[in-house]
Amino acid sequence: MNGDAFRLVHAGDSVVVAELEDRIDERVNARAIRLAAAIGRAGLRGVRDIVPTYRSVAVYYDPLRIDFSRLSDLLSLEAPAADRGEVDRRERRAPVRIPVTYGGVDGPDLADVAAFAKMSEAEVIARHTGRVYRVFMMGFLPGFPYLGTVDPAIAAPRRPSPRLRVPAGSVGVAGAQTGVYPADSPGGWQLIGRTTLRLFDRSRANPFLLEPGDEVEFVAER
Repeated sequence: MNGDAFRLVHAGDSVVVAELEDRIDERVNARAIRLAAAIGRAGLRGVRDIVPTYRSVAVYYDPLRIDFSRLSDLLSLEAPAADRGEVDRRERRAPVRIPVTYGGVDGPDLADVAAFAKMSEAEVIARHTGRVYRVFMMGFLPGFPYLGTVDPAIAAPRRPSPRLRVPAGSVGVAGAQTGVYPADSPGGWQLIGRTTLRLFDRSRANPFLLEPGDEVEFVAER
């Protein structure tokens, strides 16, 4: 798909997906986030959930309360408006700073990433902390942010065998993506550090520290 591409896919009997351009790109992602927000503002009865991704929006709905054709019409109507929409508030706020302890027990794969990049561990840390990352989407676990894009030099692929347990707060790299595990879970990303910051906390008014469209900076702790 090229340009301001837009395609609707009927994914089963209760999900419709609006697919945009087939690439990882901040402008495309911003378009997806604006489209998701527009669908939410419409307040349609029967819509159960709206999930923006890197380059698409999935709308989960109750087919007994709203039909595919009505959703399709709304998505087709809102897509051009999303292209012209203003930058979302979250895209304008200051980046969220995440303190990280790199290497050692907190980052057991830092040496492997350094070997992949053919550079020192200190240089890997400098490359990882030297960028402002965009939250392209949330998923996998509540509060898990898919951040990009990573410096190509340190964009090591996922581990060949996932770990059965990755500690909460672990900061990982997987190709062009980086992210933070909000809870203990299995995982196959290359772990280079760990933060004590809680990305998901049910006791907060908003449990999620980050949402799509936010920006993130990693800060190395001594």
